[in-house]
Amino acid sequence: DCFPAVDYFENSGLPFVIALNGFDGHQPYTPDEVREALQIGPDTPIITTDARHRADAKSGLITLVEHALMARLK
Repeated sequence: DCFPAVDYFENSGLPFVIALNGFDGHQPYTPDEVREALQIGPDTPIITTDARHRADAKSGLITLVEHALMARLK
């Protein structure tokens, strides 16, 4: 289901982060498994999160902004 979204961001040149939303610490897939399945390069951050928790959501947004700033500086 996420392939069109990944394609969109890759084709647009916008930096993006992939967040694996798990519940209560359970992640069905590792970041490496997702990276391989989506054929995402090593420059795109893949983070684990539980979006129900404010601190996790905040951390994800910080990761995205940092990644976007670093991409801009390249």
